[in-house]
Amino acid sequence: MYEPNVVGDWQEYDEHAGLRVRVHRLEAGDPPRGRDDATEGLSYFRVRVTVENRGERPVYIHLEDGQIDVRTGPDGESAFIDWRNSQFIEGFDVYPLRRATAVLYAAAPEASLAQVDVQVQLRADEEWAGRRLWTGGVGVLEPSPGASAGTARESLAQQVSLFLQEQAEEGTA
Repeated sequence: MYEPNVVGDWQEYDEHAGLRVRVHRLEAGDPPRGRDDATEGLSYFRVRVTVENRGERPVYIHLEDGQIDVRTGPDGESAFIDWRNSQFIEGFDVYPLRRATAVLYAAAPEASLAQVDVQVQLRADEEWAGRRLWTGGVGVLEPSPGASAGTARESLAQQVSLFLQEQAEEGTA
């Protein structure tokens, strides 16, 4: 069974040696240029998506609108993506041992922010990489780099695994 990454995990791409991606810093926060009028009654949050090149050659990266999908709550409702305030990676050469980060601002009902799923489909060297999914929640702590997996991360991973197992069992019953 496929299990999603937990926010903060790195995911490597087999088709692009040395290239890896991570969704991290899922936190509440208003956008720098003000709220969009369509977000009345919604709570803003931001998420960072970092691409790292650990390979031996530069990789040409695209990570822009339409390549990041954010869903919230138990029903997976689409979050409002504030494209005006978000910062994407639009045609950037990521050299070996370098990183590039996109910052995405989104809004959703406060009650649904405990469960946030972020799906990323990166384009590297004009080729589409496979889709990857991260799950987390605003207010759920992610482990600091180099630290052992904490109870918050383990708890979230266990909840996601249990949910996926229950869904699979319901589908076969």
